[in-house]
Amino acid sequence: MSENKESPEERRERLRQQDIRENASSAYSRGGLQDLVGGLSWKATGMIVLVLILGFVIYNVFFR
Repeated sequence: MSENKESPEERRERLRQQDIRENASSAYSRGGLQDLVGGLSWKATGMIVLVLILGFVIYNVFFR
């Protein structure tokens, strides 16, 4: 008996697409950090966090 096991990311995306199809009017108000991070790898997410932290440190050093 072979079952088609899907990863959590695939399941989350499938449910999101289903929700968008069922509630088309709410699809335009969706978005945000969850969608950004959900579509990136952990390395890309780490790079974004690192750039934000470095930017904050540089801002504090030069402008305060």
